[in-house]
Amino acid sequence: MKSAGISADAVKAKTGRDWSEWFVLLDAAGAARMPHREIAAYLRAEHGVAGWWSQSVTVAYEQARGLRQVHQQSGGFTANISRTLPFPPEAIYDAFTNVRRRKRWVDLELKVTTSTAPKSVRIAAAGGTRVDVHIYAKGPARTTVQLQHEKLLSAEEVQRMKTYWAAAFDALKSHLGMGG
Repeated sequence: MKSAGISADAVKAKTGRDWSEWFVLLDAAGAARMPHREIAAYLRAEHGVAGWWSQSVTVAYEQARGLRQVHQQSGGFTANISRTLPFPPEAIYDAFTNVRRRKRWVDLELKVTTSTAPKSVRIAAAGGTRVDVHIYAKGPARTTVQLQHEKLLSAEEVQRMKTYWAAAFDALKSHLGMGG
């Protein structure tokens, strides 16, 4: 059985229990009535589950009990997408931060709120959503871009935005391939 994309064997190797054991234990502790933060704190304090794993077990439990949907976080839903592109990180960074260039491959209303060249860009988007972009050099002319579009309203919107950003990355690749 997999939960939150992690196999029962993997969670058992890292936490000492598989998913079904965690779910029975959390049911007995009344976790279905606890907020997310309280469940994670309980796992850390009472069972010694380290930070990332306490969050993963909590999310998996919430999803299994219908308390949280896939892609749902405390502030809404999040779409994640990643691409490795054959361009240097500076070109990718400029494509996100330069308004004139960005409008050539993205048709959303976006406003850069913070950025660190050429590593990250935080962007305010329509409807109070936020886009976080992380840029990782994989060589002189190869870059991985990880994008999170946060505060979306539904799982359906997550799928729409994943499709949107996949097409936008294709447009970015074409745009930069033509000398950008």
